Amino acid sequence: MNKTALYAALLQQARALTETRFGSVTNAANLAALLYQNLPDINWAGFYFLEGDMLRLGPFQGKPACAEIPLGKGVCGTAVVKGEILIVPDVHAFAGHIACDAASRSEIVVPLMQNGRPRGVLDIDSPVLNRFDEEDAQFLQKIASLL
Repeated sequence: MNKTALYAALLQQARALTETRFGSVTNAANLAALLYQNLPDINWAGFYFLEGDMLRLGPFQGKPACAEIPLGKGVCGTAVVKGEILIVPDVHAFAGHIACDAASRSEIVVPLMQNGRPRGVLDIDSPVLNRFDEEDAQFLQKIASLL
């Protein structure tokens, strides 16, 4: 299955998982599992939710992760402060990268926005350099908007 077709199928499944409003934690847990089980070449998929000036770990799939990330720190904290999707082709070249899994080589972070304000992030890591592109960003933005 090509990438566009895979994303179309995953978006349809994601909409079905979130159409009944069980709450953000339940929906985030299901979305993290859906992405982790179906996206090729990833080793972590999950959410951090904004609490004050910290991102706190939410539902995820993969190895244990950092429990909290200060705003402006790492890829996740930077994405929230900038309010934009960050695609990092090589995490070792990103100043201030926070390494939770030494196997991670690239990363994409999508801010979760509500009424123009950040609520958290969708974070996906890959053990492959330059794994993420603009197509990933567009698809993952649609997934993030379901929360």
